[in-house]
Amino acid sequence: MITMEMMGKVRRMKLRDQLSNSEIAKRTGLSRNTVKKWLKAPGDEAPKYRRVAGKTKLSEFEGTLVQALKADLHRPKHARRTARALFAQLQAQGYRGGYSRLTDFIRDWREQEGKTATKAFVPMSFEFGEAFQFDWSEEGLLIGGVYHHMQVSHLKLCASRAFWLVAYPSQGHEMLFDAHTRSFAALGGVAHRGIYDNMKTAVDKVKKGKGRVINARFNAMCSHYLFDPDFCNVASGWEKGVTARWRKYWPWCRRPDSMLCWWR
Repeated sequence: MITMEMMGKVRRMKLRDQLSNSEIAKRTGLSRNTVKKWLKAPGDEAPKYRRVAGKTKLSEFEGTLVQALKADLHRPKHARRTARALFAQLQAQGYRGGYSRLTDFIRDWREQEGKTATKAFVPMSFEFGEAFQFDWSEEGLLIGGVYHHMQVSHLKLCASRAFWLVAYPSQGHEMLFDAHTRSFAALGGVAHRGIYDNMKTAVDKVKKGKGRVINARFNAMCSHYLFDPDFCNVASGWEKGVTARWRKYWPWCRRPDSMLCWWR
């Protein structure tokens, strides 16, 4: 592997010590052509050798493999073929190359086609009043010997970590709007931005990238409270990393004198 130290050494031998290319090659073990090339290259970046892509055993099967990969993009994830399955399929068609060659091609193709999901993370440091995060959880409560399922709303300010929890029988629009109203009143204001997952009461359709068709009623609530909704990437719940989780605060919430949550 070429290092800037070796390249600097060659340049010092030539420009400072006034050695010939042959003498530099003799002392460093490099070829004279390499020494000559390095001396002509810019001194602030090391040259990179690129292997010319040649024909491999996989070359004649690349069209079939690409067609299979494109077809799998339209299938559910559980129905898509694994690299091992594609390897067996190509072997049945006469492929005699290695498995690693196949997996390297699949990885490169997905990167070039942009099919590999790029994970974008919501920053976990916020200014005061910048954003809040909202989520639901399903919990159980034993009242008078009867077990009840509850849907608990979690609204938490990202900067101060102040939060408010409210328990409901379901996650419908009525409960969603009431949860925001009670939480904003309890926390004493509304942040500029709200971070959500792609819950059905907020998003009618998820489009490519950050595109969303926002539910009309949910959008009306955002307009009323003057905050911008920001939705996480699909299957990226970690982007709401500071959202309060009900179970963490359960010992305090079940106390009669608790001010952490409101029972509706």
